[in-house]
Amino acid sequence: MEFKHISVLKFESIDGLNINPDGIYVDCTTGGGGHSLEIAKKLNNGRLICIDKDTDALSFAKTRLKDYSNKITFVNDNFANIDLILDSLNIDFVDGILADLGVSSYQIDTAERGFSFMHDSRLDMRMNKSQTLSAYEVVNTYSEEDLSRIMFQYGEEKNARQIARKIVKLREKKPIETTFELRDIVKSSYPPKFKNKTTLPNKVFQAIRIEVNNELNDLTISVEKMLSKLKKNGRLCIITFHPLEDRIVKNLFKLHSTDCICPPKIPKCICGHKADIKLITKHPIVPSEKELNENSRSSSAKLRIAEKL
Repeated sequence: MEFKHISVLKFESIDGLNINPDGIYVDCTTGGGGHSLEIAKKLNNGRLICIDKDTDALSFAKTRLKDYSNKITFVNDNFANIDLILDSLNIDFVDGILADLGVSSYQIDTAERGFSFMHDSRLDMRMNKSQTLSAYEVVNTYSEEDLSRIMFQYGEEKNARQIARKIVKLREKKPIETTFELRDIVKSSYPPKFKNKTTLPNKVFQAIRIEVNNELNDLTISVEKMLSKLKKNGRLCIITFHPLEDRIVKNLFKLHSTDCICPPKIPKCICGHKADIKLITKHPIVPSEKELNENSRSSSAKLRIAEKL
């Protein structure tokens, strides 16, 4: 299957990087290479580090970016390891970092990757196909309590307890192996009036995907590392697609852009905390009406930008 993915907020994020043609930049989530291509076009003697934990994505990106290969280093790894990656390349600091946290259209639409309930396939959902934990293990080995917690916390699924209970009961007879089996369990946990609502399993599938790929924990660790690797005046652009992701980025940006973080009741600062970034976007940038019309999957995207002091 051809790797297809439409880069979200592409030009807004590239503008946000404020690219120096001779600078060093990192695309933490290369995907189909849409953002990377636009960065590479703006570089003269600069360098671009393209990271992705999906080997399919990197293979496609290498072909798409072949005209700029002399400026690019491709790395198959998790962006949570950005500090180790840059250290291994003898790079102390960079001029800009971009992270698009969305799942690629290729991953969603490739049936055998097991991300979508629109295609019947074995439960998988691994962005890194070499890792052990998959959706199959989560669904078939996690306790009822953990399944309920994941679906409620990561998916805001109101019927989490009922769905978890049904999963545990049914897997006692046989393992739950496919996306359609999980989809049908979710649908059967709702009253008949919801039977025609095709997007009903969205929240459950999203929650399990987040758990499989450790997305929220990786994000918290990664943002701290990204900020530490920026040069003075370097920019960090992060595109989120989920309220929990956006909240993490928003709160970390707020913390790092604030001097004193003492409780309000303390009359004099004793924390000694100093801001090390300034916010370029006080409010997130969202897709234009034109982009929404061209790509409905961009509807939940939010771009936040910070600059190192």
